Amino acid sequence: MFYQPGIMDAMADYESARYVIFGVPFDGTSSYRVGSRWAPDSVRTASSNFESYNSYFDIDFVDLNIYDAGNLETFASVDDTLRELYNETDSLLRNNKVPLMVGGEHSLTYPCVKACKENVGDDFGVVVLDAHFDLRDEFDGVKHSHASVSRHITDDISSNYVLLGVRSGTREEWEFARDNNIKFYTPEDIRKQGINTVISEVVEYLNSDSIYLSLDMDAFDSTHAPATGTPEPFGLDPFDVRHIIHALAPISIGFDLMEIVPGYDTGQTAILGAKLMREFIASHASGKK
Repeated sequence: MFYQPGIMDAMADYESARYVIFGVPFDGTSSYRVGSRWAPDSVRTASSNFESYNSYFDIDFVDLNIYDAGNLETFASVDDTLRELYNETDSLLRNNKVPLMVGGEHSLTYPCVKACKENVGDDFGVVVLDAHFDLRDEFDGVKHSHASVSRHITDDISSNYVLLGVRSGTREEWEFARDNNIKFYTPEDIRKQGINTVISEVVEYLNSDSIYLSLDMDAFDSTHAPATGTPEPFGLDPFDVRHIIHALAPISIGFDLMEIVPGYDTGQTAILGAKLMREFIASHASGKK
């Protein structure tokens, strides 16, 4: 069950909508900064800052069929929340909608990826922008922790997976990634190779017509996005991330914006996240690759 709608330029009703935005205010396994449950409404507020016209794609958002479904009802249990989220995402996909989730913590990505994979089949890949590997089998005794989401995606759903911006993890996680041939790029890799080369390599590696794109805001350098659950310096810059989104949105069947913790800045992280969600929609609607 959803509640509390209202994001700027989401003028369509559910039946006519192509894009369905929904929040999931859950941070039950967060381990450093708690508060990403407040992010969906913070992103809604931030979105009112922007003009409806996107000059890069020559698209006006008022002409797109966007619906704000509000916030998903969550539970104290992460497993119950993930189960409900899977059901809702599956329903959106079966109704030919593009699900756009605003978290919440990163554990929430797992059921969305699962629903997407089950709806499109084997021609599917996953791209995650994240400072952290999140390759633990469990964390603090919780299997579906925010710190283990990528492990369970690659183990349970799809190994056709790329991680961008990673720069933090235990020794075991770095070794696990290399031993299991998980494709990843550090910020240093991206700076050295150039964003265009990296994007070309990612697209060639995935070799998929349908992907899921997940943006954990701690992928950014913490000077650009200070209000995250687990901020890390020496990260990605907004222009490179926007370029990644522009390139991958046309082949994406779902997108999420995760790990904003609004209380740790004066709105800059939510503003950046809201803008990038709008960039995803504009790129997807334009169909440009």
